[in-house]
Amino acid sequence: MAAARRAGPVPGGWAAAAMGLAGLLSAALAFGGDGAPFPWQAVRLPKDVVPLRYRLLIHPNLTTLSFAGTAAIEVTVTRQTSAVVLHSKRLQIARAAVEAGHGRPAQEVRVLEQQPLEQVALLAPEPLRAGHNYTLHIQYLANLSESFRGFYKSTYRTREGELRVLAATQFEPTAARMAFPCFDEPAFKASFSIKIRREPKHLALSNMPIVKSVNITPWLVEDHFDTTVKMSTYLVAFIVSDFKSISKITSHGVKISVYTVPDKINQADYALDAAVKLLDFYEDYFSIPYPLPKQDLAAIPDFQSGAMENWGLTTYRESALLYDAEKSSASSKLWITMVIAHELAHQWFGNLVTMEWWNDLWLNEGFAKFMEFVSVSVTHPELRVQDYFFRKCFDAMAVDALNSSHPISTPVEDPAQILEMFDDVSYEKGSCILNMLRDYLTADMFKAGLVQYLQKYSYQNTKNEDLWNSMTNICPTVGTDKNELQGDGFCRRSQQSSSSAHWTKGETLDVKAMMDTWTLQKGFPLVTVTVKGKNVHLQQERYVKGVDSSSPTGYLWHIPLTYITSKSDTVQRFLMTTKAEVIILPEEVEWVKFNVDMNGYYIVHYEDDGWDRLINLLKENHTAISSNDRASLINNVFQLVSIKKLSISKAFDLTLYLKHERQIMPVLQGMNELIPIYRLMERRDMDGTEKQLKEYIVNLFKDLIDKQSWSDEGSVSERLLRHSLLLFACVHRYQPCVDRAKGYFTEWQKSNGTLSLPADVKTAVYVVGAQTPEGWDFLLSKYQMHSFNAERTNIELALSLSRSKDKLQWLMDQGLRGDIIRTPDLPHIIVFVAKTPSGCNLAWMFLKENWEKFVEKFELGSNSIAGIVTGVTSWYSTRSQLAQVKEFFSSLDEKSAGLRCVQQAMETIEDNIQWMERNFEKVKIWLQNNHL
Repeated sequence: MAAARRAGPVPGGWAAAAMGLAGLLSAALAFGGDGAPFPWQAVRLPKDVVPLRYRLLIHPNLTTLSFAGTAAIEVTVTRQTSAVVLHSKRLQIARAAVEAGHGRPAQEVRVLEQQPLEQVALLAPEPLRAGHNYTLHIQYLANLSESFRGFYKSTYRTREGELRVLAATQFEPTAARMAFPCFDEPAFKASFSIKIRREPKHLALSNMPIVKSVNITPWLVEDHFDTTVKMSTYLVAFIVSDFKSISKITSHGVKISVYTVPDKINQADYALDAAVKLLDFYEDYFSIPYPLPKQDLAAIPDFQSGAMENWGLTTYRESALLYDAEKSSASSKLWITMVIAHELAHQWFGNLVTMEWWNDLWLNEGFAKFMEFVSVSVTHPELRVQDYFFRKCFDAMAVDALNSSHPISTPVEDPAQILEMFDDVSYEKGSCILNMLRDYLTADMFKAGLVQYLQKYSYQNTKNEDLWNSMTNICPTVGTDKNELQGDGFCRRSQQSSSSAHWTKGETLDVKAMMDTWTLQKGFPLVTVTVKGKNVHLQQERYVKGVDSSSPTGYLWHIPLTYITSKSDTVQRFLMTTKAEVIILPEEVEWVKFNVDMNGYYIVHYEDDGWDRLINLLKENHTAISSNDRASLINNVFQLVSIKKLSISKAFDLTLYLKHERQIMPVLQGMNELIPIYRLMERRDMDGTEKQLKEYIVNLFKDLIDKQSWSDEGSVSERLLRHSLLLFACVHRYQPCVDRAKGYFTEWQKSNGTLSLPADVKTAVYVVGAQTPEGWDFLLSKYQMHSFNAERTNIELALSLSRSKDKLQWLMDQGLRGDIIRTPDLPHIIVFVAKTPSGCNLAWMFLKENWEKFVEKFELGSNSIAGIVTGVTSWYSTRSQLAQVKEFFSSLDEKSAGLRCVQQAMETIEDNIQWMERNFEKVKIWLQNNHL
């Protein structure tokens, strides 16, 4: 393989010339500026030239904030051509040449640029012949990016207040072209030999370890990194900084290091231990060794997403990697563990085996999201992550229920469309349908299929069907005598098989036919259950909110149904492949509950008295079904109100049982359904009904709130529950909570912030403290100190819930400026501000006034922009608000107006309007009749 060869020198004088910055700028792109037509018109690159290996030399200057580079790209030609088209964005190309090898000199070529497509063409004097290899030599200059993608500038302040600069990369999905000219599509895999020049006081990191460092001058060092394995451009990474690190070796011999700014290296231990455990787990689970000698985890001060899976050098926002044993909360520990698990899962799903094109991004992201739960439940059982999994499915359903949703696998072309794929459908829905498939196939069979897929397609690119085929033609090695691989390549389970009880016997498992129904059409099914004696009648249709919900036809899923009944808690299974089916039970039952533990990505409606029976069960004996089953009933009942299948009073009747609920998931689900209704009402003058609703919610959980100790004791789920309950109680002004928090805040302020508050109650204390101007200012002063780094998000939340409009405006302005408040934190601050009655209009005005700046900073189509758009508008529920939103977005350019998040926002407002019109009076009457 090409990857094993050492990097040869760049041809004579090129390296030196590329680093002589002066004089090159004026020459940049002097050729090709004569109006010659660009030889290629498509967004996707031609396939007639394929890269084999890149040799890159990158020299950033952290004072002038620019960099120079040379790229020598070894290519092979599959079809004769005179033009080589590749990607380049905001690079000033100074010289380009093509070398045919065999001692022939490199020939200079003309360069044309096609900015809208982010492409350049190298026009060769004579055609490049099919079947031959060539080397493209390109010298270029560029500025470090001011956004958070490409090769970009990040800064931080030391404990003493000194501002320091570093440079880091974020290439996924389409920004490698901002750092070096390249064939920037995932299927153009190649190996990379990278050299980086830096000052002696800095340290350079890349995907591979350094093989040698050369002193070029007393003030310049050149680091040579080992050649990578064959991989996609979006996984290349390099960082030049003054980070410090700590390291350990895994039991498989891989060196793991965590890098952070020097002042925070004492917060790296938890991440290091978690990474060692997780990488070991994945090597064993996938039966494929991790192919690189090292894995670095670097915490970058300015980082837009949560983290990035660059092969061998994963990068993170500080809050996703750094853990302060004294100050960090249980939720912070859970989040950090899950993010590391996600990025390390990508080293196999995504890096080793990569989707062919971004339409199948879910093959990367759905898997990594799913594997977080598989791995962490084994490596960190005390976190009980499996309990939280189905929440992901509810999050996905919230967007997947809208008409603006998209199939998991969906065609995309340009960079903005590609960025839009990084959403809840690719991640959360992707992971939910994989979880459903695992439940359907059994864990052993599922794992055997995954391993086969990864082994078969290592260092290659795949499509959806490659995965399904690997899952279909598999017989787990466990108990092979009972599973026969039939001549047609399908795995059949024999009648006697111990797992034959799993699904209807003797049937071929056609995984592709089943999974295509989940990946190639948008939305999810609503299964309606009608019990008539021993017969259970089932019907499926697409669940869809909003105007066009006249039950859309043409949607059909293969649904692996599961159910339990009052007579049997053994999980029964049934694969539903038609619009309507009937199941016959052995005897009549009091109640039946489908979608056991919410393992399936569908919701269930119980006709006739089906819901009454379940509501009664919850009232009489709620622990007869699991806490996940209880949470899914709470979710489903409110979803059915949204599509007029049930009355709101029925949903509220169900919530009454929550007075006796003690488990975290049903409690949080109850809050998740009820608080948004309160928020909608709070926004409008609702003759005191919103006050009554707030009192009802508080009273529902009052006993549980009063029982909470203000400490960090208990299991992780008890701590998470305490954090949520106390924050809820204090935000909604439950007096005993407010008084206690005030007391804590006063003590803490008196100690000048040195008093150690329990990590899980801090947020509640800060929120109450921030309600006075003095408390708010005091919190802000602590926010800027190093020692409070682990609590930035908690303090941001508290500062954002101020009732002073001036303070809220100042917060958002600072977030845009990026000094006191980091710009990557701005999206969630705007959404926090939008949640408050005093901030909702401010946030909308801020969005309108700064739209251009948002697009510049965060890029069109990004999750950050989507979060701002949907977060700021999600509580709107009047026609005039809808008109304002429509008017603003239609005044923008076509690309902005057409964003999916804009469609989602408008659909959500429309849905809110209709919900309030239908249900407000009913809620009012129900509250008058039901006092707790």
